[in-house]
Amino acid sequence: MASAVVTVAVDDGEATPLLQSASDDFPRRRGSSAIRGGGEITASVSAEEPDSNDGSTPPVATAPKQRLVSLDVFRGLTVALMILVDDAGKAFPSINHAPWFGVTLADFVMPFFLFGVGVSVTLVFKKVPSKPEAMKKVVIRSIRLFLLGLILQGGYFHGRDDLTYGVDLGKIRWMGVLQRISIGYFLASIMEIWLVNNVAVDSVVTFVRRYYFQLVLASLLGALYMVLLYFLYIPSWSFQLLNLKVESIPGYRSGNQTVQCGVRGSLEPACNAVGLIDRYVLGQQHLYQRPVYRRTKECSVNSPDYGPLPADAPGWCLAPFDPEGILSSLMAAITCFVGLHYGHILVHVQGEMERVKLWFLTSIPLLILGFGLEVLGIPFSKPLYTLSYMFITAGASGFLLTIIFYIVDVKCIRKPTVIFQWMGMNALITYALAACDLFPAALQGFYWRSPENNLVDFTERLFQTIFHSKKWGTLGFVLLEILFWGVIAGFLHMKRVYIKL
Repeated sequence: MASAVVTVAVDDGEATPLLQSASDDFPRRRGSSAIRGGGEITASVSAEEPDSNDGSTPPVATAPKQRLVSLDVFRGLTVALMILVDDAGKAFPSINHAPWFGVTLADFVMPFFLFGVGVSVTLVFKKVPSKPEAMKKVVIRSIRLFLLGLILQGGYFHGRDDLTYGVDLGKIRWMGVLQRISIGYFLASIMEIWLVNNVAVDSVVTFVRRYYFQLVLASLLGALYMVLLYFLYIPSWSFQLLNLKVESIPGYRSGNQTVQCGVRGSLEPACNAVGLIDRYVLGQQHLYQRPVYRRTKECSVNSPDYGPLPADAPGWCLAPFDPEGILSSLMAAITCFVGLHYGHILVHVQGEMERVKLWFLTSIPLLILGFGLEVLGIPFSKPLYTLSYMFITAGASGFLLTIIFYIVDVKCIRKPTVIFQWMGMNALITYALAACDLFPAALQGFYWRSPENNLVDFTERLFQTIFHSKKWGTLGFVLLEILFWGVIAGFLHMKRVYIKL
């Protein structure tokens, strides 16, 4: 079982990032600004040298550390955004995930997580004296993160709307947000540990030579995804409704439901390679049973919100589909690789404004590529994690980090973002307790006479009464919830308590 470790800082109160590696104990490369995992910048004392592969490089004395606050703010803002879209998405369907094609505010959350992981991995493995030892720790950490995701999102915790616990192992969901992050972290760490050439960076050419193999592997993964997505044959298939009373759904009968396919290159919800691979490898009973395409016009009279099925709803509306599937996770991992590139710039470029310029010049082409591919016929789709979606969200991730870095670390304007900084320094516990509804569900277990009379629901109804609006009251409640978790994270920071895997 995955275990979280509580660390108490005893020196300068530095925090442990969500995916900080144990390789933080490794010696640091000698350079004008060596950067520790999670975003700590330490002034070094000599010129940069190429990596040593024999692990014999002695530790280098460094000046006191200065934390890269912008990465914490970026991470905390991502967690806050996830809470916002998850809890207020029902009241404001326009910010919820796009039903299938398109991109909304919620669709940027996962790429933000993955991008931040990539940047952190670069900083963590800036110097690796023992590659096998580093790889061993990466494997252990990836397994822990995957198992934690399995516990939180596999179906054991049912959330605020269903205060029950436990899961049928025959129907447990194997994939999820943390599981996808663990895959991206694992692949990005492999690239940073094993696929970095022993070349000192002093120009654009040497920069490319140093990380050439990473670019090749990322391109191969993207090509593999595109080939499978557009050329894999999708046969007709059938599914059985789970956790639903079939008799109460018009047009559906008990037993298996058939989905007619027999196509190649389809990106539609019913017939695509992403779903096909997941059905064969994971099994239909282990997929997400309430996929986002149930909010499409074909499947909901309240689209883009959930609602009753239309009279002429197609048979695939109630079919399972996992938005964090196996094939789409390959493309999602490339977002981590983009984060690696931004981290490399952070490591090798000394001037702060030079970093800002290079990050900005990298983000713009990514955004242009995303929009260009969409125009050429590759639509934005978060459930499929299409190439256009990957480019536009990776570009937006880089652009956001650039803005935050400029405000927080260049101009040192930090008070307006301190809540997000605290949340980013304890991102894992905030995500588990808040975004996965563990704390609200536990709090709802205490009520007066009726389960509806609990503190969580009472507070939300109070806001709805104050604002004379159900949706605006819900938004006010969610903003209060984010503030609450920011204060909790700040309290943990003051106590120098940081929770990591």
